[in-house]
Amino acid sequence: MSTKLVTIDPEEPLTTVKELFSGKRIHHLPVVENGKLIGLITTADLLWLNMGFEQYHTVKVRDVMTKKLATLEPTDKIGSAAELFLLNRFHAVPIVVNGDLIGIVTSFDILKYEFKKEYPTQLID
Repeated sequence: MSTKLVTIDPEEPLTTVKELFSGKRIHHLPVVENGKLIGLITTADLLWLNMGFEQYHTVKVRDVMTKKLATLEPTDKIGSAAELFLLNRFHAVPIVVNGDLIGIVTSFDILKYEFKKEYPTQLID
């Protein structure tokens, strides 16, 4: 699970999302309002939009984020995340406690976990 999270406010324009995706080299942004997870926006969400980048400044995160989310708790096993990924073709699942976002698990996190089990001395972060 990644705990050093980059999050976004639902009122931000999509231009901010695009900048964060490019600048931080991430593909998933939890949407947080008043400290609570309310959605998720991904690079795939942007790909599905039928608009040019020049229109991104007029659209807010709230308008395109996924609102109905699958989440896990920190005590859930890694297999639970893998199952959600496989069944739903997800690539990220937010980790919450009482609605508070505390982390995110991505398919990259699972690959890294498995890689480190086989090659514990390799430095991959």
